[in-house]
Amino acid sequence: MILVILRTLILYLTTVIALRIMGKKQIGQLQPYELVVIIMIAELAAIPMQNTNIPLINGIIPIFILFASEITLSYISLKSIRARGIICGKPSILIKNSQIMEDELQRLRYNINDLLEQLRQKNVNNISDVAYAILETGGQLSVILKSSNRPLQPRDMDIFPPPELIPITLIIDGQVIRENLDKLGLSLDWLRLELEKDGIKDFKPVLFACLDSQGDFFYQIKSKAKEDI
Repeated sequence: MILVILRTLILYLTTVIALRIMGKKQIGQLQPYELVVIIMIAELAAIPMQNTNIPLINGIIPIFILFASEITLSYISLKSIRARGIICGKPSILIKNSQIMEDELQRLRYNINDLLEQLRQKNVNNISDVAYAILETGGQLSVILKSSNRPLQPRDMDIFPPPELIPITLIIDGQVIRENLDKLGLSLDWLRLELEKDGIKDFKPVLFACLDSQGDFFYQIKSKAKEDI
């Protein structure tokens, strides 16, 4: 039993490390060759877990070979536009100026029902509103609306709001994120003063606190702590 546990942990860590180095992507964003590599790595890791008669190295070596192959293909596609087109494919225009590209749908074996479903998922109900619908290499549908149908932007009304900042977390579950305070050039004394404005004298009752996208201080007290305040 201990041997099975150790083999499982080793293969699990090997798989996690390989996939972690490959990068952060959701399944829908993977290129076809990346998806194949992930499926094969999962299968290769599962076989030695189930059968202890198979040497562990027979599962680890193929995983690293596939990992090295994926890194190599990614590097080639990064450096060569021509290779990128061969390895990853090219985006396909399915709708142009509200006209469905019938030949392109047939070439991709992509039916109109699928196209309409993808449009609805993008909150687009009318093909007449679409300037371009592009099927990306990862399988997602990008929709560009006609200028008359796109959402109203502040600049359309000559309004230019100040740029938004990245929200910075300062406290999580009573624990101060000192690293973020240092990045902002703020001190613990500043943080205490902000909380003391509302009568909060300790960090522990604070569930969450941050500087939001407008640079304003926001916090929330734990539900149990509210009863004591």
